[in-house]
Amino acid sequence: MAKAQLDEVDLEILAALSTRADLTNKALAQRLGLAESTCAHRVRSLRDRGIIRDTRVRLDTAALGFPLEAIIKVRLANHTGEKVNALFDALVATPRVLQVFHVAGVDDFLVHVAVQDATALRDIVLEHITVHPVVRGTETQLVFELRDGRGVIR
Repeated sequence: MAKAQLDEVDLEILAALSTRADLTNKALAQRLGLAESTCAHRVRSLRDRGIIRDTRVRLDTAALGFPLEAIIKVRLANHTGEKVNALFDALVATPRVLQVFHVAGVDDFLVHVAVQDATALRDIVLEHITVHPVVRGTETQLVFELRDGRGVIR
């Protein structure tokens, strides 16, 4: 996939929205010194081109009763495309799963979960992951703290 053609205004919009996705068009335009119509057109173009994929609210999982986060490493016994895709779909659909990464290396998937306690974590592994015949093994790592990185724009 070719790198998107972005100018300085596009990059400023993306930088602002990547730190505050809830900015109104008016606030964004004021912050960047743009006309509201220009700003709205630019944001719409970024969405239409797939550069802005979505806008999400980040939840405090601990405040919602799910204080324990973990990364579950999943290793596969074989790697046929159909079975890998079926497992990927199943992992994404599992309750309490925040993100699933299909990766290269010793492990094949990294599954980021938030659960209420160790029993719930065990249940995800036993009832939703190791039940798939393509899964050879898992390893679970607890997340002590999560911080956002700098990102690709800033």
